[in-house]
Amino acid sequence: MSRNQDGFNDRLNAAAEAKKLHLERAAAARTEANTPAAAERRAARGAISVARDARVADRKATKAATAAREAAALIAAAAAEAVAREAALKAEREAREAEYTERTERKAALEAEQLAARDIRYAARKARKKKGR
Repeated sequence: MSRNQDGFNDRLNAAAEAKKLHLERAAAARTEANTPAAAERRAARGAISVARDARVADRKATKAATAAREAAALIAAAAAEAVAREAALKAEREAREAEYTERTERKAALEAEQLAARDIRYAARKARKKKGR
């Protein structure tokens, strides 16, 4: 049993020694954290972080400005396309109206020509009847 007891005591001593070392390291780290050099390192890290955040914000602003320019260009292109489409529709409508007007004028001219030809035939027939009397 004493052999077993010695092993247990060794483990207890080792655990106590490890705890003591851990506490010593923590105390050393605490005193190290309060030194002026550590405060200077923290300030340098803070400045680096602020500079990094500024660069990130600048990149985001540049990206947003680029996106806004692209959106404005797309809107302008869409507006120009809409104006061009409207102009094309107007030109097409005017062409159709001109074609319709031309067609109705030709139809009216043809009807007038046919009417004149009919009148000539009637007049010729009447003249023949008169001559034959």
